[in-house]
Amino acid sequence: MAELNSLQDLGAATGTAATEAPVHVQKLDAHGRAYATGKRKNAIARVWVKPGTGKITVNGKAFEEYFARPVLQMILQQPIVAANRTGQYDVVATVTGGGLSGQAGAVRHGISRALTFYEPELRAVLKKDGFLTRDARVVERKKYGRAKARRSFQFSKR
Repeated sequence: MAELNSLQDLGAATGTAATEAPVHVQKLDAHGRAYATGKRKNAIARVWVKPGTGKITVNGKAFEEYFARPVLQMILQQPIVAANRTGQYDVVATVTGGGLSGQAGAVRHGISRALTFYEPELRAVLKKDGFLTRDARVVERKKYGRAKARRSFQFSKR
């Protein structure tokens, strides 16, 4: 091992490998699908993406049937619309835990990640819109001596 006397020696010793950007490659399973896990609040979604006609299935149902509210349907389709891939991929998702809003967010996160595994060049578009970031906000736990997480019991002087 060479002796390091200055910062220039350290730079030469480490080389330029550390400064190169990571290369993202396509990750597919044996069936030609990209798999990803999405999370939001207490909901966890397992998502598979494959080329197709644009059919989205959640827990064995069409996504319009599973997520009846238009807002949740819009949330689910955001990454596909942002990537300009409407009608090009079939999505199969199984989602557990949480409520409908958290489940829709989890499926959106899973679709975004699976799209980047199928088409790595979409990563920049989805990252810019914030679809690859896991929303870390969860419900705060209830504290003892309190009515809820922060709400105190009603105070009365008498």
